[in-house]
Amino acid sequence: MTATYPTVAFEEFSVAQQRTLVLIKPDAVRRGLVGEVLARLERKGLRIDQLRLRTMDAALSDAHYAEHVGREYYEGLKAFMTSGPLVSLVASGDEAIPVVRKLAGATDGRKAEPGTIRGDFSVSNQQNLIHASDSEESAKREIDLWFAS
Repeated sequence: MTATYPTVAFEEFSVAQQRTLVLIKPDAVRRGLVGEVLARLERKGLRIDQLRLRTMDAALSDAHYAEHVGREYYEGLKAFMTSGPLVSLVASGDEAIPVVRKLAGATDGRKAEPGTIRGDFSVSNQQNLIHASDSEESAKREIDLWFAS
């Protein structure tokens, strides 16, 4: 006896596909956490579209953090971000921007929830392992800065 099963038609649906810039910062690279961060992004269902290991120079720091230039903390931030190699990547997927920011956790690692990247691995406000774009506009601007060539 052969079983027959009804045919089920699945409706197509659209999801809000987004692209976002992620920086795995120099402290995460030094600590050997690149694979952990990438694995968490991929396990969540995000796709890594572009990836590059590089060192941020002063000009790129000034362009990337343009809204912070001139503030009292900026020179320390720039010194940290230019202190060694980092990984820049473009992640994409359904609601990628808020998804990555939730995975990253609160900016201050001391206050970030356990289970987030910062909550599990950071005890600093500045050396907080990861940067994630905060809006579609920021993501576009930052992706263009980091992956123009």
